[in-house]
Amino acid sequence: MIDVLNETEMDVEGTELVACARYVMARMNVHPQAELCIRLVDEAAMTTLHELWMDLPGPTDVMSFPMDELRPGRGDEVSDPGMLGDVVLCPSVAARQAREGGHSTIDELLLLTTHGILHLLGFDHAEPAEEKEMFELQRQLLLTFLAERGRRH
Repeated sequence: MIDVLNETEMDVEGTELVACARYVMARMNVHPQAELCIRLVDEAAMTTLHELWMDLPGPTDVMSFPMDELRPGRGDEVSDPGMLGDVVLCPSVAARQAREGGHSTIDELLLLTTHGILHLLGFDHAEPAEEKEMFELQRQLLLTFLAERGRRH
């Protein structure tokens, strides 16, 4: 089950975020009954979370809070069911990044959703080798999701 909680004034297409999350989770062999919450917050709430959990100033674009430490399934096997965790997005920060990157806010939010889910699954980018692996996987997942989405419309 995937919930989207929009606690902001911004109008965000939650169905696209859910579709992306389902796609990423399926590709990573996460159990279909695993639970995920995508929470959209304003800059004040994100600043509080960022300072509290990361000891870094100001708002950020995405934060992940794993629950049951689920990991991707291997081969044809899926992960255990359980609570994957929360991905917290800040749409106003994403909108700025999207403008700077020359793409839409929803595409930025889809990228951040993918990024957040990979963090929940244990991927990180603290070391160069980890960053390369995570960002390549993120790129592949997002591009294949967007290509499929394009065929559906």
